[in-house]
Amino acid sequence: MRLVLFTLVCVFALASASRTAAQAYTPPWSPRSEYALLRGLPEGLYPSLMVSEPDERGFIGYHREQGTWYQAGYQRGGARHFFGGIIAGDRARMAAGWRAIEVTFEHQIEDGGFLSLQRPGMKAPTFDDRVETAYFFLQALNHALLVLRDSPYEPEYRERVQALRPRIIRATEFVLSGYDGIVRKVGHTANRLFIAAKAIGMAGVLVNDERYLAAARRLAALALERRDADGVFIEREGRDSSYNAVSILMGQELALYLPAPELDEAFRRAMVWQLSRIRSDGEVLVEGNTRTGLGQETGRGGVGIKKVNTREVALALIYHAVMYQRPELVELGTQVARHGKEAVE
Repeated sequence: MRLVLFTLVCVFALASASRTAAQAYTPPWSPRSEYALLRGLPEGLYPSLMVSEPDERGFIGYHREQGTWYQAGYQRGGARHFFGGIIAGDRARMAAGWRAIEVTFEHQIEDGGFLSLQRPGMKAPTFDDRVETAYFFLQALNHALLVLRDSPYEPEYRERVQALRPRIIRATEFVLSGYDGIVRKVGHTANRLFIAAKAIGMAGVLVNDERYLAAARRLAALALERRDADGVFIEREGRDSSYNAVSILMGQELALYLPAPELDEAFRRAMVWQLSRIRSDGEVLVEGNTRTGLGQETGRGGVGIKKVNTREVALALIYHAVMYQRPELVELGTQVARHGKEAVE
């Protein structure tokens, strides 16, 4: 009995020390809010990266293309659209994004997750698939709501956000119920671990739930283990100039709300290699990539090849710029976005 009590005392002491250390840490961007950081960018830059728009029904992205509902994750662009409207001060854009958010919650079902339908030619979604698509949507939604909280538009949406709060909690509980499945399904890849951590952690900040924050920190710690000796986030046992950037982006966004010195160190190291893979004109180099740009994998729906996600590479650079006082990366991020747009056109 004494041994058990001693062990419990030690565990609680370590947990308390960890929380104290985290509270004592002052991140480089402190005390500015994310809203303030992004408002300091050149006018229109951030919203210009949120290119997808909802249709009159609130469908966006793949749902808009197909004209029908499949899963919540495809609606994350609606939250991004709302986010872009907040930064731009564009109420019409915010209203359109909010409609996409509302439509997504119209598809929330009894267990707290969202209706997931089988796509043509694909297998029926499993429970782990449903958890994954839920956290893909929640990471974008919760992020947008935290930025809204620090913006001048918070009073306009206060009642609507409060009405959404119990639904967000139900959805987060659903995701948390599949925690083991998250690790089992995507534990080999840092970017998805960060995406899940972001969804759960930002919900924790939003509703002030320490359980969510603790789960997010555990997932982030697992993501940090998915690096090579030089600190590059690995994909399929190697390096990829798209996926490394996505890991940096998602991790940095999480770190804005759950800051930790080990995260700072990881993103600074991973960015060193990332910058070596970007030309001054904004072209992201793909030679040696394990997953993108060389025909290794097909795109969504089995069409074309999986390409570099230039939008998220650009965002990784821009967030790094404002978080770590590297203003030169804003212009490079702009060049990456421009080069990616020209390549598509």
